[in-house]
Amino acid sequence: MGTFDNVEQAPPDAIFAVLNAFKADTDSRKINLSVGAYRTDEGTPWVLPTVAKVEGTLKNVNHEYLPIDGNPVYNAGMRDLALGKDSIAIKEERTCAVQMLSGTGALRIAAEFISKFHQSKTILVSTPTWGNHNAIFKRANLDILPYRYYKAETRGLDFEGMIADLEAAPEHSTVLLHACAHNPTGVDPTNEQWAQIAVVMKQKGHFPLFDCAYQGFMSGNLADDAFAIRYFVEQGFECLVCQSCSKNFGLYNERAGCLTAVLSTKEAAAAVLSQLKILVRSSYSNPPNHGAAIVANILSDASLYKDWEDDLNTMSGRILSMRQQLHDAIVAKGATQDWSHMLKQRGMFTFTGLTPAQVERLTSEFHVYLLKNGRINMCGVNSHNIDYLANAIVEVTK
Repeated sequence: MGTFDNVEQAPPDAIFAVLNAFKADTDSRKINLSVGAYRTDEGTPWVLPTVAKVEGTLKNVNHEYLPIDGNPVYNAGMRDLALGKDSIAIKEERTCAVQMLSGTGALRIAAEFISKFHQSKTILVSTPTWGNHNAIFKRANLDILPYRYYKAETRGLDFEGMIADLEAAPEHSTVLLHACAHNPTGVDPTNEQWAQIAVVMKQKGHFPLFDCAYQGFMSGNLADDAFAIRYFVEQGFECLVCQSCSKNFGLYNERAGCLTAVLSTKEAAAAVLSQLKILVRSSYSNPPNHGAAIVANILSDASLYKDWEDDLNTMSGRILSMRQQLHDAIVAKGATQDWSHMLKQRGMFTFTGLTPAQVERLTSEFHVYLLKNGRINMCGVNSHNIDYLANAIVEVTK
């Protein structure tokens, strides 16, 4: 008998399983609405013009190790991006930032840090959430407690349920908050609701852990998309912010991310940085250089920064346009249910409200690939497939 003969076959990742099924489909009409990656109107990946410009200027790049905490220019730029250059926390030197392996790596290191150093091992996670969140927190031995977030009846935010669950949770719990463009629902609190959430969290002594994967990519406005983070910091919260450059820079396979921490004192920031570096060193030693070098150049150059903001507006604008056009096409084809939620949700994802049975019909009959929970990536919708997709949705929801 072999040493590992008793190892059970693990189930495939849900998102990549859908992607593999799409690739195997030979029908010319097939549509991929699953993986969260930007696509052009031609259905192809897009290298941001600003990113391409910077890549063409990167010369004399050696392959020496970066420091454990990564590229310092990149880290400062990412911190400023999340908190705002005028943040009181930055002025008081009570922040630190560490380059990470995209947002997923930031979440994993953050979870390990919380598990080791926070007084509470309870973390509140929205229902639903990104499929990898619970797996990451489970691996870090945190106690996961769900809080209500999405209300199926309204296809919007269950604000009352969320507040009630935050109030009922053990004091000093960590609360995972999606900074903007909630994945998978596309449903975000209003600024006024964020303020009420902050009041409850302060009363309970809860600690915010922000997942910030879509800043600027959602609305095209970097400050608007960072409102929740900056508001909490202004209200005196300490927090951890997990950032990703996959969407807003289009650097999916470069794994460029950052973990930014806001602490109570300069001394605490230095101590936290030292411990984060130990976690990184024992996990993957130090981060890769290429993606971070691109981002560092863009964030530290005013002209490139402006060009990048134009790129963000191109992507976010196309997503908004497709959202409106798909809604209008579904209605025009005689939809029997209300689809106004498609216009209220934000970011690249729409939580359609389609049932698993309807999703199965979309795939088996119409070759449209999406997650079983009904989440679709609006970037997969384009002028070439929108009429066919709208017709398919109307057919399965009759």
